[in-house]
Amino acid sequence: MKPIALITGATSGIGEACARKFAQGGYNIIITGRKADLLKSLADQLKGMGADVLTLLFDVRDAKAARAAVDSIPQEWRNIDVLINNAGLALGLDKEHEGDMEDWDIMIDTNIKGLLTMTRYIVPGMVERNSGQVINIGSVAGDAAYAKGNVYCATKAAVKTISDGLRIDLADTAVRVTNIKPGLVETNFSVTRFHGDQQRAEGVYKGIKPLTGDDIADVAFYAASAPKHVQIAEVLVLATHQASGSVIYREG
Repeated sequence: MKPIALITGATSGIGEACARKFAQGGYNIIITGRKADLLKSLADQLKGMGADVLTLLFDVRDAKAARAAVDSIPQEWRNIDVLINNAGLALGLDKEHEGDMEDWDIMIDTNIKGLLTMTRYIVPGMVERNSGQVINIGSVAGDAAYAKGNVYCATKAAVKTISDGLRIDLADTAVRVTNIKPGLVETNFSVTRFHGDQQRAEGVYKGIKPLTGDDIADVAFYAASAPKHVQIAEVLVLATHQASGSVIYREG
């Protein structure tokens, strides 16, 4: 049987790229997301690559919906080998004392609580089988705060700490934990952050060749493909002209 990868937030960006990469790499894929049409479109593409695909329509912020979705997984899909906690977002770029509290709630509920929810529901099965891998998509923003990034940076710092804590808790098992920390990746990330302002979003990548979702998917697949005695604990991935979350050289 093919191994199984479950990817949250799979309908765009890094999640979508991971779904394609793992399908190409011989996995069957469980994809989750909030938009049925995008899930169906991606599922059709993955099936065309030879993968069996299961779609789960829910928002990771809703723990009850997540529980119901996980409970609905057919028996033949339950031995999940890789969990990619990708669902996440940034909203707003404001000074902390001027920030939008609703944006804060959405980021915290998605980036932290949603990740914890899926970890809680999927990892016990891995422990029972003494096999599996959790790949959390963090960010360079989790290493140090940058101007007006306050709450988003805090959520990604939490991803790092949660990943480290889970790795410690699983040290007596064969379950591995990887935290991938991308820098600038050109997806719909910035469009979301700026609430649909395409022009402002494009300015984020001006003068630098950013990473792509495929670049991060390559790293995720490498981590999952490492020998069983090798745990790729953490990977920081930056564009060539990005030195940190706040130091970027832009041409022109």
